[in-house]
Amino acid sequence: MKRRKFIQTGSVMTLPIFLNGMEVTAIQRSRLMDLIGPENDKILVLVQLNGGNDGLNTLIPLDRYDNLVNARKDIIIPQDKALKITSKDALHHKLTNFESLFKEGKMSIVQAVSYPNQNRSHFRSTDIWMSGSSFNQYENTGWLGRYLSNDHPNFPYGYPSSNYPDPFAVTMGNIVSETCQGTITNYSYTLNSPADLRIIPDTERSVEDTKTNYGYELDYINSAFRQSNSYAATVGDKYNKGTNKATYPNTGLAGQLRNVARLISGGSQTKIYLVSMGGFDTHASQVNGIDPLTGNHANLMDNLSQAIGVFQSDLVQQGLDKRVVGMTFSEFGRRIRANNSFGTDHGTAAPLFVFGSCVKGGVIGESPTISANVGQDEGVAMQYDFRSIYASILIDWFNVSKTDVSEILFKEFQHLPIIEGCAITSIDENEPLVINANIFPNPASEFINIAFESKGVEHTSLAIFDSIGSLIKVIYDKRLDSGQQQVTVPISDLAVGIYYVRLAEGSRQKTMKVLVAR
Repeated sequence: MKRRKFIQTGSVMTLPIFLNGMEVTAIQRSRLMDLIGPENDKILVLVQLNGGNDGLNTLIPLDRYDNLVNARKDIIIPQDKALKITSKDALHHKLTNFESLFKEGKMSIVQAVSYPNQNRSHFRSTDIWMSGSSFNQYENTGWLGRYLSNDHPNFPYGYPSSNYPDPFAVTMGNIVSETCQGTITNYSYTLNSPADLRIIPDTERSVEDTKTNYGYELDYINSAFRQSNSYAATVGDKYNKGTNKATYPNTGLAGQLRNVARLISGGSQTKIYLVSMGGFDTHASQVNGIDPLTGNHANLMDNLSQAIGVFQSDLVQQGLDKRVVGMTFSEFGRRIRANNSFGTDHGTAAPLFVFGSCVKGGVIGESPTISANVGQDEGVAMQYDFRSIYASILIDWFNVSKTDVSEILFKEFQHLPIIEGCAITSIDENEPLVINANIFPNPASEFINIAFESKGVEHTSLAIFDSIGSLIKVIYDKRLDSGQQQVTVPISDLAVGIYYVRLAEGSRQKTMKVLVAR
């Protein structure tokens, strides 16, 4: 096997390592580690909800409830059973720990997170979330892998080191993350568990093989084995030194988070953990027949709520909670209208949850617009690009500069007030997050006027999307002068139907529905 082929398709990432019975994948140190700096002890835990979570049954817009009933009467959570957290918002009745975290000010909910031109394929959309790319970029590398390749072209030689004895990131599970794919090698690999450590022996060779191509390749493979053994030893040591002070339920996600808490407790310097749970592709039996309070989605919500609630309690009891922020994400939301199988199909945007003792509690954004007559394919219109949440956490949690973040993600991200109390934030927290804007006439046939006030100090984005999240036209993508703005947009080329105008300036945004009728 050629060395490059071995690096790309195997290397240490094919060496499975189990932590307390669960497979673990590790990601090496990247340039991001240099940006963060070893003196920063903050940790980010990413909770991936595989399959596309139904955001409208997770966070229920009470001010849109009547129209939502029309679109999904067989699956919607009854209003008197939902957990009301604001005058306009309620959580799924199984998210009791989410309700507690929100009321304690330890959960920030970001409405309608997606990206322009939402792709409804599991594989493609997951790839976009992992690479931090736009819809029309087909990256062969992950956003971490690109920096790893630039800074560590000789990988895997020289790792671990005395300065960085622990992996930069650890993924609980059995999937190698494409986030770490570099131009030549994938910088992620699998590790053995401290509960079941297995030292991989070197492969022996004959004297005749020493100076052959086979011998050189064997040296490389043995080097990879030795590196894996080194990481297995240090992860095992931290795990054995750590503890859990909360009792976790016997579920997959809870077990992963239990191991994360124990590694943190044991002194691991790992800064990013990725945990995941599947089952969110709820095309059928999302609810149990005509009972919307039971079924597959209710079970998922219960498992998610219990696992995150106990994890946060464990951190608090050990005095570790001010070092850790967690974030959920899913590749897309579900469509607004239910299907005929007591389920929902692939949609567009969905809420994203950030939790922890250093989070600025509250809801960012407005309730999704739900029409009286929702189209069969219609999804929730995007309010926030997912990369803006990534960027805000990197800036305010890891103290990465805006310049570096724009290189890692994209230039015109929105800096959102997600972190508060345990890290310095440069956001004016008194600034309203919703832009005062309006569209007229509405309905319209030939043109629309869009009126709003610009502050003139931030980049302004103004664009029109269709009902499934596709970008139709860009109106503005620049900095405007300060003051009242009004723009007339011809729409005679648009087919009859529902469209959404999204306006974003700095941390502020507004998504507005417009009906084209003739």
